[in-house]
Amino acid sequence: MLPVPDTAIIVVAAGSGTRLDAGAPKAFVGIDSRSILRHALDGVFAAAPAQVIVVAPAGFEGDAETELREAAGERIDLGRVVTGGETRQLSVSAGLAALWGDVTTVLVHDAARALTPPAQIDAVARAVLADAGVIPALPVVDTLKRVDDGVIIAAVDRSELAAAQTPQGFPRGPMEAAYAAASDAGVEYTDDAALFAANGGQVRHIEGSERAFKITTPGDLERARHLLADAAARPLPAAHQATAGLPVTAAPRVGIGTDVHAFGGEGTLWLAGLEWPGEAPLSGHSDGDAVAHAIVDALLGAAGLGDIGEHFGTSHPEYAGAHATVFLARTRELLAEAGFAIGNVSAQFQGNRPRFSARRTEAEQVLSAALGGAPVSVTATTTDGLGFPGRGEGISVTAIATVLPEGLTQGHVTPPR
Repeated sequence: MLPVPDTAIIVVAAGSGTRLDAGAPKAFVGIDSRSILRHALDGVFAAAPAQVIVVAPAGFEGDAETELREAAGERIDLGRVVTGGETRQLSVSAGLAALWGDVTTVLVHDAARALTPPAQIDAVARAVLADAGVIPALPVVDTLKRVDDGVIIAAVDRSELAAAQTPQGFPRGPMEAAYAAASDAGVEYTDDAALFAANGGQVRHIEGSERAFKITTPGDLERARHLLADAAARPLPAAHQATAGLPVTAAPRVGIGTDVHAFGGEGTLWLAGLEWPGEAPLSGHSDGDAVAHAIVDALLGAAGLGDIGEHFGTSHPEYAGAHATVFLARTRELLAEAGFAIGNVSAQFQGNRPRFSARRTEAEQVLSAALGGAPVSVTATTTDGLGFPGRGEGISVTAIATVLPEGLTQGHVTPPR
């Protein structure tokens, strides 16, 4: 018998998919050998156990039931399919009506965000409070303009904006009250957080994921197919090999990274995640933090995910001026999405300045925190006056990192949840 969960996930799959123009409701369009809905449900059932309510378009309940059963496996008793309405709001209302009595937290998830990481689903569920909802969101990096009749009339301050994702999570009681109020007022919302806030509810946000994008257009569908193809080309994580009955071949993987920056940038020096007032700055696309950049390359190399230029180079203007914590946090996310955890990191920089020993512990703590608590050690040395570091022209860094395939810890394979 499965314990009755206190969290429910309403998976909204009732959209028509007009903009996708694939000849079927969006959720039932194939990405690869599986539909958008199936991929979404795979993520949902890889997260912590919850009641799962799939809201299907009328006439497609049987198809949705098939996808649900194949994704749920032994958790099928937690799943149910209901028929959606003509609007998203009516579809979510149908899901709310199917909640079990023990449920206190409700997540509403778009099936179209089919590649949402299970970790994001769990993070949203944990962040819901008794009187406040939560949404995952990403910062807006594009330059935005306000237009009128084809003419640009003003710039929009993107620092105050965030791109909302799903699942969005809410306390059950206030959520049901908000939906009842919207129904009584005859007001239609396309976003659950807006509906919740309109009834006086507070909504906070946590960091979202690049993989949780919404499949709306043919271009989005192609992006999802490329991501899945890339994942299929990588080795199967150890825990999944064990579950599939395959011999476990996974082992810790090692990567090496190097970076060099010359002195001559603007502002102050940033190195090893710290600001160094009074020291000559390094030049670079971002803040010139050669220690952080070498660590990023070592981690990406260990996981077989390319290099820093591919993910953070000049073709990504959103990272111009970004500091170490931004680079390392995003790298950690890329590794997690690929099925890797960080083992440890060691970096050494060569240069005459800054004098590092007094701030070693501080630097290691900042870098470790950005990597989710992974052990980080940083050392510094001079070159006895030899080479460009010895001449004071710049700093050179070498970093080594280990990553662990999912499920491999201390030499033992642990099964996935």
